[in-house]
Amino acid sequence: MKQSFIHKLANFSFMIPYLTLFFVFLIGPLIFGLGLSFFRWEMLSPAPPKFIGLGNYQEALIDPYARKALWATARYVVMAVPVKISIALLLAVLINTLTDSHQNFYRAAFFMPAMITISVGGILWRWFYNNEFGLFNTYLSKFFGIKIPWITDPDWAMKSIVFMTMWWSIGGAVIILMAGLKQIPKRYYEAASIDGASEFEQFINITLPLLKPILLLVVVLNIIGAFQVFGQTFMITRGGPEYSTRVMVHYIYDTAFHYYRMGYGSAMSWILFIIIAIFSTLQFRLSRGKKQNA
Repeated sequence: MKQSFIHKLANFSFMIPYLTLFFVFLIGPLIFGLGLSFFRWEMLSPAPPKFIGLGNYQEALIDPYARKALWATARYVVMAVPVKISIALLLAVLINTLTDSHQNFYRAAFFMPAMITISVGGILWRWFYNNEFGLFNTYLSKFFGIKIPWITDPDWAMKSIVFMTMWWSIGGAVIILMAGLKQIPKRYYEAASIDGASEFEQFINITLPLLKPILLLVVVLNIIGAFQVFGQTFMITRGGPEYSTRVMVHYIYDTAFHYYRMGYGSAMSWILFIIIAIFSTLQFRLSRGKKQNA
């Protein structure tokens, strides 16, 4: 008994560095931010922080700029997530049909952009999108005689952000989905082929049902990531034009670090956290309900 306790204590001791960092850099700031959201603290003001209860949350609900930022975030989520998941699934299925050597090449090729930091990628794509001498408009003008206002027109700006995000982050979803495809036994496909099922029928009746848990994981992760989008809009459009791409995290950043309203910025951060938690919970509950009905 004593030896078992010593072993458990030794095992726990190896977790202490991680737990220390976890509480210092994650749980601690999380709790501090929650407490701060109930105070009016403007760093440029000589007045000390003042407890106002739910005042910051009430202000966020009527703030037109916050509503516009939330609407921009919702537009991004609706535009980016379905397209990204669909393309990633298609690419994963196509790559999975290749030989192992070719699969390794395409996995690396699609994941390579994710290794580029968003600051570098943002600067690169800002140049691509330049109206006058950008790469895209140079070729569009040369071959089709047109120029697209990629990041200077509100109707095009968010689409341009989504397009850049596809290039930058789709590789992660492709790799996760490919890992899920590898877990599906080949004998199912062999039996379906013997029964005369087409490749499309095999995809609908075998691939999608068995891939649902992994697909759900990818959807939830991408929804969470989409709600937290910041680097792309900050580096490429700076939230413009006309605040059409100033998403929620971008507005929180401006509020806290440009206008130094730390309490209000913390409150909006927690509102965003609650929204993400609700969407994630709904996704898991809907998936669980479908499994029980099946």
